[in-house]
Amino acid sequence: MSSDVFEFVDAHVHFYDMKHPRLYYGHWQPGEDHPFLGSQTRILGSKNYLAENFLEDSAVHGVTKAVHVQAAIGSNDPVEETKWLQEVYQSTGVPNAIVGHVDLRDSKAGDVIERHLEHNNFKGVRDFSYGEYLVNRQFRRGYSLLEKYNLVSSIAAQLQDMENLANLAQTYPNIKIVLDHAGFPSKRNIEYFGNWKAGMEKISNFDNIYCKISGLGMGDNNWTTESIRPYVETCIELFGIKRSLFATNWPIDSLWSEYGDVVKAYRKITSNYSEFEIERLFSKNTEEIYQI
Repeated sequence: MSSDVFEFVDAHVHFYDMKHPRLYYGHWQPGEDHPFLGSQTRILGSKNYLAENFLEDSAVHGVTKAVHVQAAIGSNDPVEETKWLQEVYQSTGVPNAIVGHVDLRDSKAGDVIERHLEHNNFKGVRDFSYGEYLVNRQFRRGYSLLEKYNLVSSIAAQLQDMENLANLAQTYPNIKIVLDHAGFPSKRNIEYFGNWKAGMEKISNFDNIYCKISGLGMGDNNWTTESIRPYVETCIELFGIKRSLFATNWPIDSLWSEYGDVVKAYRKITSNYSEFEIERLFSKNTEEIYQI
């Protein structure tokens, strides 16, 4: 990458077609509240957000590739989302990697994974599950399959989950874990920041955990570059240049900013980084993790 060319591989995006006959978007329904974000996400469900919309929002900001993370929450068959996204890729060129849903507690999780793998861009699994699922025996039985199939684990852990996440990473050192949204710091005060940092430090000791810096608007609706700077810089400090990656969480974070605002904030925070470091954080790490 030459110094005058900026390339961004967005590691966390969502596409959805509210009229798709076989997909249901549980967190985007006009009449449902998001479990963490409340009623404001109903705005998202009032219209579709397709690959074409994403390309229109992102291309001018240097985006060359994108990783799609499960959005069709509550669909009868999670493989239908992967099938649809693979078709979308064939016509638009994105998403380049697909992280799909598998209920890892299910005894037939392996069969579902194999059906996902019929689609070339399927690269990883996200299973929200519930409770202390990271230490659940049935979950771990299914989770262990990710090593067999060389799949990435996308985990939405928060402060209270860090001990369990550390144990999971230690137990399965050959499975890559991408922590979603920098551990989703949900409060903005000094005490919480200290606790969040301590939790992030704990899991940063495991080489198989990567930190996805994204979604910071969800915990700070009036965020600015300077308000998110401590979180971005802490993530990079703890996980290092080679285990940190940037993403936008689009279009969820469109509730609080424009796409360009997020990219410009990341670029400003890293303005003194070397060309090698910029390339790693904005593109190469994501490409290597998801083999795209």
